[in-house]
Amino acid sequence: MKKLLIAFLFLYAGNVFSQQDPMFTKYMFNSLWYNPAYAGSQDHMSISLIHRSQWIGLQGAPTTQTFTIHTPLRNDKVGIGFNLVNDKIGPTNTLLANLAYAYHIPVGFGRLSFALQAGVNNFRADWSKLTIQDPDPNFEVTPNKWLPNFGAGVYYYTNRFYAGLGVPHLIEYDLSPKEVDNDLYAKQYRHYYFSMGGAINVNGPDVVFKPSLLIKNVGLLSKYSKEVAFQSVTAPTEFDIDLSFLFYQSLWVGTAFRSSVEAFDNDRSTYDSWDVWASYLMSNGLRIGVAYDYSLPKQLRAINDGSFEVMLGYEFDYKTNKIVTPRYF
Repeated sequence: MKKLLIAFLFLYAGNVFSQQDPMFTKYMFNSLWYNPAYAGSQDHMSISLIHRSQWIGLQGAPTTQTFTIHTPLRNDKVGIGFNLVNDKIGPTNTLLANLAYAYHIPVGFGRLSFALQAGVNNFRADWSKLTIQDPDPNFEVTPNKWLPNFGAGVYYYTNRFYAGLGVPHLIEYDLSPKEVDNDLYAKQYRHYYFSMGGAINVNGPDVVFKPSLLIKNVGLLSKYSKEVAFQSVTAPTEFDIDLSFLFYQSLWVGTAFRSSVEAFDNDRSTYDSWDVWASYLMSNGLRIGVAYDYSLPKQLRAINDGSFEVMLGYEFDYKTNKIVTPRYF
């Protein structure tokens, strides 16, 4: 029954309180997924692998893997990137692949990046894995859809500050089961991501305070949709507030709070989680990291043991053997 509920929430996310895109606690190591303009913003090639197990102990809960790689080209004005995401929820599976192209120009004390990306999304489900008590024609149709898409983003960054807005997929698709005549509606909605962060020296470059913010919105302009059924999106606007410290350019530890904006408005929603995480950058460029989310809603906390992430990355520095001016983003 829990598998059925999770699959239903995912497939018909346009009519329930949820977001369709996978989430990550360590989003600062996966910025290319949220904003293609991040491609090439570092002065070297960067690779990252993240695995997330959400709501451990809850049958059919989401599990997600992501691979990202991006690098500047030799002229420093162009950056390219690639990300691959595999997201599984109960009997449903979504595979997304995107290729990003970013152009960077000097502006003020930093650089401004504009980007476009092209990709494809494969959504499939195997309803035979479910135990359905009452026959439902919606689960007699086995979806397997290949959906091309495009994304865009803008990103401004200096050595001490960054801000960006990304829209990973611009095209919205109607996912309603056409083979079945009923009043169920499903749609892949456009997601908007705004990110901002800074780096403040506490003890020179040896101890750096790094606050950051990620805001996630679904269906910002959906009220202008031609289809009346898709004009109202009940997914709340979410935010992640992260406070972290970087020690000696190697050990990075932080804590975060995730919630929806509506949680502060007459209890219309609930707080999501408190998170803790850490990563360590070795002298050879290898980075390892872990994160844990503690669920705050009582009903959800009673049936799961939190969420867990592991990360493995590598930072290539093909220009210099030693970075004179540290890069924090």
